[in-house]
Amino acid sequence: MNSLQLDRDILLKPLQSVTGIVERRQTLPILSNVLIEGKGGTLSLTATDLEIQVTATVSGIPADADFAITVSAKKLLDILRALPEQTPVSLEHKEPKLMVRAGKSRFSLQTLPAADFPRLPASQTATGEIPMPQSGLRRLLALTQYSMAQQDIRYYLNGMLFVVDGNALTLVATDGHRLGMTTRPLLNSYARSETILPRKAVLELSRLLADSDDEVLMSLMPNQVKFEIAGTVLITKVVDGKFPDFNRVIPSNYTKYLDLERTTLQQSLHRAAILSNEKFRGVRWIVAPTSLRVVCTNTEQEEAEEELEVAFNGDPLDIGFNITYIQEVLNCIESSQVRCSFGDANSSMLITIPERDDFKYVVMPMRI
Repeated sequence: MNSLQLDRDILLKPLQSVTGIVERRQTLPILSNVLIEGKGGTLSLTATDLEIQVTATVSGIPADADFAITVSAKKLLDILRALPEQTPVSLEHKEPKLMVRAGKSRFSLQTLPAADFPRLPASQTATGEIPMPQSGLRRLLALTQYSMAQQDIRYYLNGMLFVVDGNALTLVATDGHRLGMTTRPLLNSYARSETILPRKAVLELSRLLADSDDEVLMSLMPNQVKFEIAGTVLITKVVDGKFPDFNRVIPSNYTKYLDLERTTLQQSLHRAAILSNEKFRGVRWIVAPTSLRVVCTNTEQEEAEEELEVAFNGDPLDIGFNITYIQEVLNCIESSQVRCSFGDANSSMLITIPERDDFKYVVMPMRI
């Protein structure tokens, strides 16, 4: 590689797109690196953790630039971030170092051979290619991703289920204590398929998607899913396992419900949570025909109580929940009203949006 001159911002944007999956501690040193390749006037940057691979490409480099190197992703990112905007940057590979120059600043970074960089095999044929607006997929992820488990021994819960069925895409996540499900229509009709994406891939995808109508193309493959997003390609392995039957978890026969103003409930829970038990995060909902009392207590025998005026069409109810599980869903719903439906004091609560059936959130009760 001869010296490559380019604007700091041209290199920084794709580098930011790919470094999200790079872990600080790696079993293989090369996994801390980003693969930088130049060919035919295109610059591509690739990072991987052996489960997920993200590649971002930009054009605008000299057509005769032909090179491939790997260098520490975090260090190069920190250097570029620390430089002023639109600073001209020069990259020069002098084995085994990469020289980065900008103005009177000079950095010498260790490199590893590009030939050793592990790539995910991408030769699988897609069983379905599904286009949708980025904002639409981003919204689906926001409504469900907080329900994913984090380090559950039931490894299939540490991710999100993508169900394609006809002309609908449904996303489901659960950690065994709560479950979120949301659906949106697709432009075309597809054969039914169920795919579990790992948690890290879901969070990375969410970060890459813009709140715009620009297209994202989702390609389903036997053991992988690929997302193409405006010059960035994310490929992830899928989780091998059987996701629980979510339709059995979602109550379909509840007739008792409260319609609540979302922000009023949100603010009441926020205040009550100040005195909740830090470990168990319990909250009691005491529901009467005309009132909802929200009560939190802690180990110091302190108590917070909030009362809301409501219209409830069932028998009085005293039921406990994890307050965080309710707060997280209210933070993500955008509608002004929410509907909370109940069975009895030992049954889960179903949170929906009135007059809509594209979102369902189930919270299991807890003993308080």
